[in-house]
Formats: sequence, structure tokens, C-alpha cells
Amino acid sequence: MPELHWLTRDTDLQTADKVPYRLLEEVTELSCAEGDPATENMLIQGDNLDALKALMPIYAGQVKCIFIDPPYNTRSAFEHYDDNLEHTQWLAMMYPRLMLLRDLLRKDGSIWVTIDDNEAHYLKVVMDEVFGRTNFVANVLWQKRTSPDARIQLGAAHDHLLVYAGNAGRKEFNKIELDAAQKAAHKNPDGDARGPWTSTDFTAQGWRPNQMYKITTPSGKTYEPPPGRCWANVEAVFQGLNDDSRIWWGADGSSRPRIKTFLSEKEGVSSWTWWTNLEVGHNQESKKEVMRLLRMKRFLARQSLSDY
Repeated sequence: MPELHWLTRDTDLQTADKVPYRLLEEVTELSCAEGDPATENMLIQGDNLDALKALMPIYAGQVKCIFIDPPYNTRSAFEHYDDNLEHTQWLAMMYPRLMLLRDLLRKDGSIWVTIDDNEAHYLKVVMDEVFGRTNFVANVLWQKRTSPDARIQLGAAHDHLLVYAGNAGRKEFNKIELDAAQKAAHKNPDGDARGPWTSTDFTAQGWRPNQMYKITTPSGKTYEPPPGRCWANVEAVFQGLNDDSRIWWGADGSSRPRIKTFLSEKEGVSSWTWWTNLEVGHNQESKKEVMRLLRMKRFLARQSLSDY
């Protein structure tokens, strides 16, 4: 497998092993456990490398979902950290943390890492090495803006979200609930007792000898698969679908067959790698939400002081 090399690589690869194990100490006065001593929720203050090493004896191989938002290395200086590391320093910072995260991840779990174009492609190569290239799931693109930046000739519209599985053969993601528009797209023109449905084409790409039969519609019209395609399944399966009234022939019974999928049977829809700001929000929304939270925090602090 290709490796990304930099000047201090050999030393950086050993960093995770050299970090000493430290015990986590609870700060009871800051606890929000609401009287539940058995809660596993934790907010850890300190260097995240130390924190990850401290979690290892308890949670190694047990974490189902990991999300991290590392520094993007944007060449900017922020109030709480400097986001302007030399490239090899950034790699040296990321590598040992990814190694520890890999050891925390369950085989049926996944890790999601947000990043932008400054380091995304280098991070992909490093994560291929750490998590295994065969465990790469997807590079999700999140549309973070609502319009182009007028100050830049070719402005960035998206961030990356690199997704890896603990074991690609065991990955499984939940379906997304249908929104109002998707539900409204389901109709019931034939009055099927199973309720509203949508239909999809009953063909597949390619040529398979046992899927190249002729189909006769209720009106007597005959169809064969279009050029370069075959029917979506073998004839026996098609006949079973038709007997169960799961084939739609059009209002007059003479159209090409389409498969009916009922709203009542759908668990949801699968996600894909293009996340629009209409679906998942954008930077301006998140900034406004943070401002609302900070205003609420200041309000609660004033209320707390007024109680004394």
C-alpha cells in the first residue's frame, strides 16, 4: 500500500505508544449526570492525545461511531488555537491520534472526519494507511455555503467528510426518514389496498441471458429489454411480482413494466455523498445557532447570580 512520507514520519508513528496512560479524574461540581452515577457520558478537558490514550483501557474496540473535526490547517490564527501548522507538523499531529482512534473503533463501527481542501487529499492517504484502503466508505461533500464568495474567483462551496469503516464487510448505516416531499411523491392511482406507492424501472444495465425474455402487458402489447439492458430479474421472479400486483403497467395497461414500492414498507431512504445545505444546513446557520447558545449561556449565568 502506498505510504505518505515526511521528514519526521518514523518518530511520529511512535508518538501514540510513548504517550503515558493517565487516569481520568471526575470533577463532580461540573457534572451534569443528573444523579445517574452509571452514565457513560463524558466531557474531557485536556490534550486529546492524552484523552484518547486514557480511554483505551476501557473502550478499546468498543466505539460504534467516531466523529472528529480536526484543525483544517487553513493558515489562520484563531482565539483558542493556531491553525497555521507547517504541513509536516500537521501530519505529525494527526497520525498518532488516528492510530488511537482506529484502536477504539468497533469492527462494525465507522469514523467520520471533516476537513477541507487544504489537507483533505493528504488525510485520505494517511487514513488509507491507518484504517486500510479497503475500509474506505465514501468522501461525502457537504455544501457549506449558500452562494459563491464574491471576493474569490473560484470559491470553495463544500467541505469533505471522509468515512471509514472498522471492517468494510460489516458496515451498516441507518436509513434516513423520508421528508414531506418524498412522502407526497407516493400516489395510489390503482387504488391498491396497501396504500400509496412509487414505481421504478424494471430494467438493469448489461446483458444476462436469463433476463432477456419477452413480457406481455395486460393489454397484449409485448416488450423486450431496451438495447444494452436486460430485465431487472429472472422471469420467475417477475411473474411473482406481477401475481402480487407489484407491477405497474400504466393507466391503460400497455406501458413498460415498473416495480411498485409501497410507502408503508419503506424504512427510509439511503444517504449519498452529496449533502446539500437545504438538507443539512450551512455555515451561516451553524454560526447563528452558536450565537443563540452563547446568549442563552450568558442569560442562565445572570439568572444563577441573581439567585444569591
